[in-house]
Amino acid sequence: MAGTGPKTFWHNKRVFITGHTGFKGSWLSLWLQTMGADVTGYALPPSTDPNLFTLANVAENMTSILLDICDANALTKALNEQQPDIVFHLAAQPLVRLSYEKPAETFATNIMGTVNLLEAIRTQKSVRAVVIVTTDKCYENREWLWGYRENEAMGGRDPYSSSKGCVELISAAYRDSFFRDKGIALATARAGNVIGGGDWSEDRLVPDILKAVETKSKLMIRNPLATRPWQHVLEPLSGYLLLAENLWDNGDEFASAWNFGPSTDDVRPVKWIIDRLSSYWGSYINWQQTPGTQPYESRLLSLDSTKAHTLLGWKTQWDLERTLSEIAAWHKSWLQGKNMRDVCLQQISSYSSIFKTEEIKAHAA
Repeated sequence: MAGTGPKTFWHNKRVFITGHTGFKGSWLSLWLQTMGADVTGYALPPSTDPNLFTLANVAENMTSILLDICDANALTKALNEQQPDIVFHLAAQPLVRLSYEKPAETFATNIMGTVNLLEAIRTQKSVRAVVIVTTDKCYENREWLWGYRENEAMGGRDPYSSSKGCVELISAAYRDSFFRDKGIALATARAGNVIGGGDWSEDRLVPDILKAVETKSKLMIRNPLATRPWQHVLEPLSGYLLLAENLWDNGDEFASAWNFGPSTDDVRPVKWIIDRLSSYWGSYINWQQTPGTQPYESRLLSLDSTKAHTLLGWKTQWDLERTLSEIAAWHKSWLQGKNMRDVCLQQISSYSSIFKTEEIKAHAA
């Protein structure tokens, strides 16, 4: 199980991360650094100011390559030079609303960026395990009350969701056509609505809430009743790490699609998140629903993670109350001028220590 310390599975593993300058990529890069991995990141510069990558000095203990994943030649060159053992693909245009404004750019980045990476890996001899990160929105959403399983149909009414459904199909095609015969174990990973400290992405609920609190402005909400599977960023990242370990150790047995979603208790409407985060912040958040017609977004969406629970032994560690508490604490630390790399590492250590406790229980059983 992934955890901190110098002699874990990850010690001296050569890891290549696309999208390392983003929110999830920054947290993953820091976590791998704590475990002694030799990390290389490949991505565009951070898209917001402030951003977690800069504040937490993520590049301090890794190789950081600031180039475009749509540049196939540059990406292939980077992989050839770094000769990674394990690849995590997180680079993407991740915003639903922006995908309506820039559909061609969204499809180019998410689909052809993935193809470029898979083509580059196809020429490699060093790569043994690949985790392609997509999203819960890759499913054809029928507004079901129950969670989607990995064998449900792909879909997506908006360009972002559609592009991620395509990435799932493309990844499966490369696995079956090329990678299986080469001994490269490839899996895809689908998470819920990931939240945590250090996210300043536009048009996302928690960053918008915190911005409204800071500026004492009114928060505009598109759909306060929309229900999502909220989870702290470290939750799915722990799943990705555990999945990669199993791909390395067991190969094709784990080369498939995986859901890493929260418990059903943490599938909550937007309004609930606003109210609870208000209580942890210590002040009321003034909000109202955005008037007028909005682009389509699903109202109900949740994941069934039984497969990950049963076959990987993965489970969530922080419930939504703890998650929102950690987010409020992180953001207050930033406003107080604290060393944010230290704050991130402390949260990673706190989260990882639970894994160690669980492992002790498992061995004692």
